[in-house]
Amino acid sequence: MPELLRHAKPHHAGQTAIVLEHVTVRFDNTVALDDISLRIGRGERVAVVGPNGAGKSTLFNIIAGVLRPTGGNVEIYGSGPGSHICVGYVPQRNRIDWKFPVSVADVVQMGRVGKMGWLRWPGRTDRAAVAAALHRVGMHDLAGRQIGELSGGQQQRVFLARALAQEAEILLMDEPLNGLDAPSQETILRTLDELQAEGITVLVSTHDLNAAAEQFPTVMLLNRQLIAIGPPAETLSAANLLAAYGSHMRVVHTAAGEMLLADDCCGDHPPLLPLANSSDPALADPAKQFIAAGMRN
Repeated sequence: MPELLRHAKPHHAGQTAIVLEHVTVRFDNTVALDDISLRIGRGERVAVVGPNGAGKSTLFNIIAGVLRPTGGNVEIYGSGPGSHICVGYVPQRNRIDWKFPVSVADVVQMGRVGKMGWLRWPGRTDRAAVAAALHRVGMHDLAGRQIGELSGGQQQRVFLARALAQEAEILLMDEPLNGLDAPSQETILRTLDELQAEGITVLVSTHDLNAAAEQFPTVMLLNRQLIAIGPPAETLSAANLLAAYGSHMRVVHTAAGEMLLADDCCGDHPPLLPLANSSDPALADPAKQFIAAGMRN
């Protein structure tokens, strides 16, 4: 689970945090991302949503520099992703080997590698950064516990602490709230509020459209192509959702007005979303939409 070691690059005032220009990613004959262009500024907080297989994890790997695009250009504060140690990545929990024999403190310490170098022992500054990160997510008392012994919510908070110890200026979180208990969700969301106030750019992938609409000022709707990016009320329109989810969407007629039902084959609870042309004005307002969580990456 080690971090990739990168060289530090200075960030200049006015530089955009993330720029993608015509980015395409192919795996053999499969197109994972198709001609994606976008700009995300410093301190923005973006929810990335889309159906199963939309390319959300691939997008994060491109921004983090783990993958190289087949075509197009990626810039992090004006230079390539491999030139930065400022990108913190919190992967999906199901992609981590929880039997790996490391403690909570060890995992968080891995976030300091970019600052320390591979061959140097942690110093006072590094140990202080690890302790501060664990305190911030409420995990300091479990610093010596083996990572596999923790609950899902605790494990996710440890990986968030690793990104904090890294002093990340861009934070990528792949479905961090999926399956977590309420206290862990509240801790993570509160920490995201604090990070945004500090100017940290945060991208969070989620299958929960309610959370995306309520907790994020900007939503990116993705299905291999960039369908839309902007305020939830604009991005989560009926037309955009039909473009993203296609055959998994259908219209249901109710007494209150037409409803848009998204039935993702991988979801447990299909989301219910009012159509923009509903006869009920309240239902036509995406900010007041009722969307039941149930879509997965």
